[in-house]
Amino acid sequence: MTGSAPTRRRFDWRALLTRRMLVALLMGFSSGLPLLLTSTLLQAWLTREGINLGVIGLFSLVGLPYTLEFVWAPFFDRFKLRILGRRRGWLLITQLALTVSIATMALLDPHRDLLAVACLCLLIAFCSASQDTVINAYRRESLADDEQGFGASLYVNGYRVAMLVVSGGGLILVHFIGFHAVYLVMAALMSVGLFTTAIAHEPALIAPLPRGFRQSIIEPLASYLRRPDAVWVLVFFLLYKVGDLVASNMTIPFYLKMGYSNLTIGLVVKAFGFWAIVAGGLLGGALMLRIGTYRALFWFGLLQALATASFALLTVTGPSVRALALVISSENLTLGMSTAAFVGFMALMTDRRFTATQFALLTSLMGVPRVILSSPSGYLALALGWAPFFLACGFMAAPGLLILRRFRRWLETGPVPPSGAEAVEALIE
Repeated sequence: MTGSAPTRRRFDWRALLTRRMLVALLMGFSSGLPLLLTSTLLQAWLTREGINLGVIGLFSLVGLPYTLEFVWAPFFDRFKLRILGRRRGWLLITQLALTVSIATMALLDPHRDLLAVACLCLLIAFCSASQDTVINAYRRESLADDEQGFGASLYVNGYRVAMLVVSGGGLILVHFIGFHAVYLVMAALMSVGLFTTAIAHEPALIAPLPRGFRQSIIEPLASYLRRPDAVWVLVFFLLYKVGDLVASNMTIPFYLKMGYSNLTIGLVVKAFGFWAIVAGGLLGGALMLRIGTYRALFWFGLLQALATASFALLTVTGPSVRALALVISSENLTLGMSTAAFVGFMALMTDRRFTATQFALLTSLMGVPRVILSSPSGYLALALGWAPFFLACGFMAAPGLLILRRFRRWLETGPVPPSGAEAVEALIE
């Protein structure tokens, strides 16, 4: 039932080895692949071609669709395609569009076709954001409530692997085959998404498709606001990971100020840290099946706060590679765990009738701490000093964890009281 609290069940590893979980992993890869093609890889290409730095900076604007996806998300809830169904049909369309758009990049010359490159990157970002919206809706509708955490961890890990393929593998390939050929390779890798859409099962509709402006736009918002603690849940989404986001905004300057070399940062923070995040995501998702959503959010969030505060230790140890590896492994492991719990909880807060719309709204809300609340982090570090700064970032988790206690009763002991069509579904069940 939509909005019900996940019931903890006896842990069974066989629950992790299903087609649904494989689809969640592969969809994460398909979702993460296009992101850096219009940012990191593109910036490297434009820089190599000698494009003005000011112009390269303006290309960050092509990422706007990722923050505005909630504007057209109701379209994916409202309309069902005849081919493959509502979710898989739109996935096929967006993935084909991405494949063609990415391959077309290989035909352009940034010097001669700079405006066309910008327009094509904007199209790729739009299609990618649309694919993300549909994938999030599909994952919510295809997995049981108590599977959302592990499904989210697989999705996030697949996403991170794709980003590593583009940022690491793509830049390595450029050395041998050039940027044009690399974009063709990345277009070919979108076949992972097409294959996943082909093997996935279309989720069943639990209610008629929304009709008209009120059902498509107004009702998704009203449906969310009718939930218990709806406003407090929104505040929780803003605050739960704010300490980590503020701290992460200053980590690279911190490493350099502490005397770590670029090579050490690359090997320990990026390479070693990547696998710690992957392990944390898998561990967090698996533990959620056993301990439930509330305890996962609380304990993973608390561990994340302690790991963030542990960066203060590096101000005492100096540029010690061993100390850096210890701090990075603990921080990234807990980051993967808390992210799995957070994304799983977000899925539970969506109404299955309007999954794409509500998920897009909540995802956009997640961007507020990253963009706005973390923006003064540099001034905060200057005012406090590095050690007090990271300790303060750890304490920033406290408000979110305190608000979480409000939800304990309906997360642990019973379902969220349904409303509207959810009540009908409850009676049917």
